[in-house]
Amino acid sequence: MGIVINQSIKNTVITYIGFAIGAVNSLYMYPHFLGEDFYGITTYILSSANVLFPLMAFGIHNTLIKFFSEYKTEKEKKQFLGFVLLLPLLIILPIFAISILGYDSIASFLSRKNAIVYDYVWQIPIIALCMGYFEIFYAWVKVHMQSVYGNFLKEIGLRILISIFLLSVYFQIITVEQFITATMFAYLISMLLMLFYANKVKPISFRFKIPNNAKAILVYSSFIILSGSVANMLLDIDKTMLNQYIEIKNLSYYSVAIFIATVIAVPSRSMHQITYPITAKLMIENKYDELNDLYKKSSITLQIVGGLVLVGILVNINQVYHLLPKNYSGGILVVFLIGISKYFDLILGNNNAIIFNSKYYRAILFLGLLLAFFAITLNMIFIPKYGINGAAIATLISITLYSIAKLLFVVLKMKLYPFTVNNIYALLIGLLCFFGFYYWEFPFHPIINIILKSILITLLYVFLSFKANLSEDINSVIIKTLKIIRMN
Repeated sequence: MGIVINQSIKNTVITYIGFAIGAVNSLYMYPHFLGEDFYGITTYILSSANVLFPLMAFGIHNTLIKFFSEYKTEKEKKQFLGFVLLLPLLIILPIFAISILGYDSIASFLSRKNAIVYDYVWQIPIIALCMGYFEIFYAWVKVHMQSVYGNFLKEIGLRILISIFLLSVYFQIITVEQFITATMFAYLISMLLMLFYANKVKPISFRFKIPNNAKAILVYSSFIILSGSVANMLLDIDKTMLNQYIEIKNLSYYSVAIFIATVIAVPSRSMHQITYPITAKLMIENKYDELNDLYKKSSITLQIVGGLVLVGILVNINQVYHLLPKNYSGGILVVFLIGISKYFDLILGNNNAIIFNSKYYRAILFLGLLLAFFAITLNMIFIPKYGINGAAIATLISITLYSIAKLLFVVLKMKLYPFTVNNIYALLIGLLCFFGFYYWEFPFHPIINIILKSILITLLYVFLSFKANLSEDINSVIIKTLKIIRMN
């Protein structure tokens, strides 16, 4: 776990800095500079692109990681990369052809509830394309155990570009309409920077040669396209469907709530950057004892860190919404519902990496497709009745069922177990801190209240987790940090 902890810490720091920048964007600049409607449009376009991007990537970002370790020579690895880089064109070209020829019909359907969306639908496939190739180039550096720079680009670089464009709107350098297009260029710039860095880490060959295991690659990629589409659909289909049922401004309220809840998933995103290629390597080498150990360690580590973030958000949520325009307060319940779903997914550790790199990846796909259909149906039922809260309820049910299904699959089929008694203790510590601080408010300004509560919760939570010795890796980090502080 040495390299995992080292790069996970760096990635966590980077991701939280990115989320801090994103917080300024999402909680202040978007609502005040763009207004409710254009904030809602931005949310819709990016969410729709995120649903589409697994198709654009052709699953290659996962395929690269799974098959890379099977090639022994540098020549074979370069030929493999050259082959998989061209595979997405099998889907990209038809999608763009359909988008161009049928734009009017597609845009009219997607804008039937909110006519303002019509003029921006064309940007969705372009952003999805940039997202897809960004992840492919990022996967190339991840298999070389270099995950930090890509994470920096994704979490900080992209958000800084967005901040610059938002400030440009504020100073009337560009209009709110032009901001939407500028966002598309931000994703294009990020993709190109990732390409340049990937080529620097290990030169990229664009020479096309079909490898011996081309059939296995194609089959795996085809299934992963659908698996990735299912996963992204479960994450973003709610925002996409909200546009079809309620006014676009409601997406801005929902987006703020989702952003707050998504902070909980930061530790998971950071750790998975490095555990994914390690998981693939361990499975290829049939080191299942080591894999089971990694499974347990990733689960408890993510639960402890994610639990602290979840508790910190929930006990401060009322104060956070005091800082936002009054119309946004309807998203508080959304934060609770989505936060709980993120927490449950978090404690599964590197579950996804195990499934996608196992021989059972096809079977779990069909279950995922069923649950995706279930998610769409639930959104169709709950959104018209309860608005953004209905979307959150549908998402909570869908993600929870999907997570349970994946967990049971790994446990029953592969005999790998993520949980120990320490997971129960971590849950109890989280509940203790939540109920101990949620009903307690300081009579100060919301920002001061948030800071004071966060400090107290962090001290108590970390102290209890450390004394209970729930995670050797986390305790080791705490001890090293204390030594550094004492030395200074």
